[in-house]
Amino acid sequence: MFDWMAWTTPVAVFFTCIVLMLIGMTVWEIKSPTVMRKGFLPMVTTRGDRLFIGLLTAAYLNLAFVGAAEWIGELMTLDEPPSVWISFVVSMLVLALIMRKG
Repeated sequence: MFDWMAWTTPVAVFFTCIVLMLIGMTVWEIKSPTVMRKGFLPMVTTRGDRLFIGLLTAAYLNLAFVGAAEWIGELMTLDEPPSVWISFVVSMLVLALIMRKG
């Protein structure tokens, strides 16, 4: 069923993090119902809204990095493209920022 997908370690870690976040958010919502609030995002959001926006942002950052990795490697005269772990760490930091301040 998933033969078309390149199941590398970074991809597996990324999807595992998403599943763990969804489980954590479900438990958090049951323990402490969400409150609408306004952060730097241009709308009032709940925790779930911020998680959804953050996950979309993280996915697009990862895709952009994968698409530009070869170009970045050539620009920086590297022997091989930079590791996708860089984009994973950056996207998780952006997700944390959106969850906290968004």
